[in-house]
Amino acid sequence: MLRPLLKSICLLSMLSGSISLRAQVWTDAASLPLYGKATEETVTRYSRLPASLQEVCRKPLWRLGQNSAGEYIRFRTDSPTIWLRWESQTSKVMNHMSPTGSRGLDLYVHTDGGWRFVRSGRPELKAAVTEQKVLSDMTSEMREYMLYLSLYDGVSSLSIGTEEGHPVLAGALPSPRSGHPVVFYGTSVTQGGCVSRPGMVYTSILSRELDREFINLGFSGNALLDLEIARLMAAVPAPALYVIACADNATPEQFAERGEAFFRTLREAHPDVPVVFVQALRYAHTYLDRKAAARSQGQRDACRALFERLRKAGEKRIFFTDPGAGKAFSDAEQSVDGTHLTDLGTERFAEEILPVLRKALRVSPSK
Repeated sequence: MLRPLLKSICLLSMLSGSISLRAQVWTDAASLPLYGKATEETVTRYSRLPASLQEVCRKPLWRLGQNSAGEYIRFRTDSPTIWLRWESQTSKVMNHMSPTGSRGLDLYVHTDGGWRFVRSGRPELKAAVTEQKVLSDMTSEMREYMLYLSLYDGVSSLSIGTEEGHPVLAGALPSPRSGHPVVFYGTSVTQGGCVSRPGMVYTSILSRELDREFINLGFSGNALLDLEIARLMAAVPAPALYVIACADNATPEQFAERGEAFFRTLREAHPDVPVVFVQALRYAHTYLDRKAAARSQGQRDACRALFERLRKAGEKRIFFTDPGAGKAFSDAEQSVDGTHLTDLGTERFAEEILPVLRKALRVSPSK
């Protein structure tokens, strides 16, 4: 009696496995709209810099431009189960940032209250390709999703898996609103260092808060006022707002040599679009490290001097914000290493600069 019973169990198991295998259908995300990009003329779909800059810009800048920071896919499905499969360009793991943030994905669902986090895609540490079931046992009803891509790695390919008979469709809700994006230029803090998952980079926090598309041009350690980046920003059609947050990287000499030219490139392309300057943060270790404190203060002074010079020259639609001066950063608990922000830090950062962004958007010609 036992042997026939075991055979029956094995047969049922094999049948169950084959049914499950047949029920899984993959949709290439290349068929879905991609948001958060300054240009479509990139070497790969999920990189950020145009192919024309490959032989023009500095090598570290080009390499960082292949990261997919700030980009997201919008889709809808009524599938009770959702899988994700993606290939990362590298297998790099950093010692101060979660792999989920640097190489993972981040899934949100739309509710009556807006976008709500539901699950992250956790990358394989020793393989380029990750395949993962991220949601299951859901009721079969149509839902709108937003999927954020990796911050410090490039996504080579991406597919969304659903149960058979439950296709993946392009998102139908006009959220976040696209067409008049906010274009952010900045440092590692803007790129997302060192949040725990992609949805927690402060540009994405602000995007959900303002329900507007944000373009993340954060380049870790390499926001040095390169004029080719200014030209890329200027080429974005009908931007609502420009934000320059590079004072943590650019030296006083670079501010003096390139700062005004960087600004003028934006202003000449879009004369009425507001520009917000974001002051550098005061990092935790500068409380004791005198050399680091002097260097940071020099960068802060140069950023402020550029803004004042433009204001005295008659520029009207320019704004300045110093997020580190607020009470939110007074306890110095916002970073993972004294410099790069944790999720707590990015929440605080977004909260501090949000009022200035709202003010600037009110005078934007592309509301």
